[in-house]
Amino acid sequence: MSSTITRQYEAVILVHPDASVEEQKAVFKKNNEIIKSYKGRVNHVDTWGKRTFGNPIEKAFKGFYFHTTFEADSQAVAELERVMRINEKVLRFQHTRLKENTDLKKYVESFKEALAANAAKEREREAKFQAKKAARQAERM
Repeated sequence: MSSTITRQYEAVILVHPDASVEEQKAVFKKNNEIIKSYKGRVNHVDTWGKRTFGNPIEKAFKGFYFHTTFEADSQAVAELERVMRINEKVLRFQHTRLKENTDLKKYVESFKEALAANAAKEREREAKFQAKKAARQAERM
C-alpha cells in the first residue's frame, strides 16, 4: 500500500532564458496535472522574472525564476522531479518539504516580504556603488 500522506512543499524552478511564455506555461501546466493526479493541490506560483545566475548553467547566464508552493504526497514530488529532469527547458529545480502545519498563505507572504527586503538592500548597495563611482570620476576631471 502506498503512502497517501499529503505534505506541504515549496519549489524553485529555473527555466531556460530562451523558453517562450507558452513553454514556461507548459512546464507549470504539466506540474499542476501531476500534482492533481496524486490528489494534491497547488497553492501558488510566482514568477520572479529573468535574472542573472551567479554561475552559468549549461552555458546560460540568465534564466526565468519561479517559486511555487503546493500540497502533495512524496510520490508526486518524485514524479515532478522525473518529468523536470527530462524537460530541456528546465535548467534547475529544488523541492523543499515545509514544516508540518505550515500556513501556506502566511509562509508565502513572509517569503515575499523577505524577497522585497533583499531587493531593497541590493538597490541601496548598487546606489552607493554608483555614487562612489561617480565621485571617483568627478575627482579625475
